[in-house]
Amino acid sequence: MYPMKQVFRLLSPLILMLMLLLAASACRHNNKADKKPKDTQQATEQELPPEDPARYFLGIRTDTLHMQHGKVPRGGSLSLLLGNMGISPLTIDECAKRAKPVFNVRHLQAGKPYLSLNSKDSINSLKYFIYQENTTDFVVFDFADSLQVYRAQKEISTKTQLAEGEIYHSLWMSMKNRGYNINLALALSDIYAWQLDFFGIQAGDSYRVLYEEQFVDDSVSVGIGKIHGAVFTHAGRDYYAIPFVQDGYRDFFDDRGVNLRKAFLKAPLRYSRISSRYSHSRMHPVLRIRRPHHGVDYAAPAGTPVYSIGAGTVIKKAYQSGGGGGNYVSVKHNSSYTSSYMHLRGFAKGLTVGQKVSQGDLLGYVGSTGLSTGPHLDFRVYRNGSPIDPLKMESPPSTPLKPEYKDSFELVKLEIMQQLQPLLANSDTTHTQDVF
Repeated sequence: MYPMKQVFRLLSPLILMLMLLLAASACRHNNKADKKPKDTQQATEQELPPEDPARYFLGIRTDTLHMQHGKVPRGGSLSLLLGNMGISPLTIDECAKRAKPVFNVRHLQAGKPYLSLNSKDSINSLKYFIYQENTTDFVVFDFADSLQVYRAQKEISTKTQLAEGEIYHSLWMSMKNRGYNINLALALSDIYAWQLDFFGIQAGDSYRVLYEEQFVDDSVSVGIGKIHGAVFTHAGRDYYAIPFVQDGYRDFFDDRGVNLRKAFLKAPLRYSRISSRYSHSRMHPVLRIRRPHHGVDYAAPAGTPVYSIGAGTVIKKAYQSGGGGGNYVSVKHNSSYTSSYMHLRGFAKGLTVGQKVSQGDLLGYVGSTGLSTGPHLDFRVYRNGSPIDPLKMESPPSTPLKPEYKDSFELVKLEIMQQLQPLLANSDTTHTQDVF
């Protein structure tokens, strides 16, 4: 028989090893137990459906309602549409009254889309009727609780964009074929209206512009915001447009600090072509005799708006039968200059002799009245009573850059040119021709 102390010494290592094995097994079991709920929790989280942002439209939760799209039919009215949706005549009348501050219900247009949202229960009652005026603006008739009529708008996001292109036919066509919002062409033509004759654009002219564009649903373009800078290359010369604010007014200046806004516009209408120029001897297209043509003819579709090239006073608004000018308007700009607009189809609403007009104000619409073979504008300018060639008329800047702003302008100019620089560096490789 071994003494107890000796037996204990022999068994101690075995007992210690057994205890370590049991402890390790317990740790492994505990780890598995800890991991299992965690894995189960993770799987449960992954199975939860993500939040769907489409459940809300104009702040209205739509997943609990039945949504139906429609378009206003020809001859349709709010009374007819709501009546077909189960709204009583008394409630419809109340809708029209409550809508007055925000919307005239008689202005529903055929073809415009609308949404009706009904409850999903057996009653299927109308909760919302939403009329869409345009891409962003809606009129909401809310029947959910108490009757309300209000305007709502989709959220608009603004992105800064760079655009460039080479012109082979027209500025408008170049931008259209490149996928730009064509309102950008209008914005550029407004900026350069005093400096460039867009009817004299040549093949090979080009543009580069840094601008803001507005979107809804992150992809649908709804308009052009501020122009942050541009350069238009015409006949080998670069014409810069640098925005700068002086005395609280934002104007565009060239790279020398000269204001692009002049006393007179280069042309009184947008996007047409010159069909006949200033001449002392021209074959008249109707009379078939040679006689002076002291104006510029712009061929344009009938109804094209005609604008005053400068501020002034309307001194004539009449029909010229003797000279064949048809409906015409004359504007006296100052003691030296007068402009005339002939062969108009009609005059701007409310235009009267003696009325003060601003630069760019509507005067009338292109027509073919008087001695004319087709719709066009005969545009004439007189200096001290004598006709001059409108295309060669010089116009001074309206508000020059003030000396105290010169240093600030130079800093802004350098920043804008630097922002345009990457576009300028890649211009030789990124141009694509527009399609005729």
